[in-house]
Amino acid sequence: MDSLDFSDILASSIHDIKNSLSLILTNLEDLINNPDNHIANPRQASLLQHEARRANNNLIQLLTLYKLGQRQLAMRVTVNNLADFLEEVVAENLSVCRTLDLELSCRCDPDLEGYFDLELVRGVLDSTIGNARRYARSQIEISADQEDDFLVIRVEDDGVGFPPALLNLLEYGTGRQGDSLNPGRTQLGLYFASRIAQLHRNGARQGRIQLRNGHHLPGGCFELWLP
Repeated sequence: MDSLDFSDILASSIHDIKNSLSLILTNLEDLINNPDNHIANPRQASLLQHEARRANNNLIQLLTLYKLGQRQLAMRVTVNNLADFLEEVVAENLSVCRTLDLELSCRCDPDLEGYFDLELVRGVLDSTIGNARRYARSQIEISADQEDDFLVIRVEDDGVGFPPALLNLLEYGTGRQGDSLNPGRTQLGLYFASRIAQLHRNGARQGRIQLRNGHHLPGGCFELWLP
């Protein structure tokens, strides 16, 4: 045991916890979706599912960052249809949004395609939607467009928007969170998204994230720019 690195032990423990949470989520989903169970408070059960999914996403991000730091992360960049991909992401997050009385929709050209690691980008979007659920008043929208020779995937909400300190910070492209930022906006999610974006390269161009307020919806707008 003395020869083991503490970070390896921590990563192994996170992996075990993530597997346990995945098992809990699978059984919880079966429990909620089976009408024969007659759950007394379906909203409470769905909120429990929401928090368990957020915790699971955080653990996946930690493991991915660990593999990235250890140079063990293998990229699998493929060509993907954006409309199909965004519909999958919406379907995976729809039940929780409905429980919270939030509308979740996607907007995309049906023929738009892009080259990216499907599962890594899915992790970024799931985390971003989870964050948007906390701030949206009634609506969240995912969209994809081609702009300036980049594929731009956006997650927007109709809440109050990002605080100025967070907007200013990302203008410098660090992806790090300063002391003055709203503690409700987690450092881990933005750092994860920034690192995943930077892994995507095409020649001299590199992926990045941007935050803005008031794009298609009036609240916060997260943007993932992929070359």
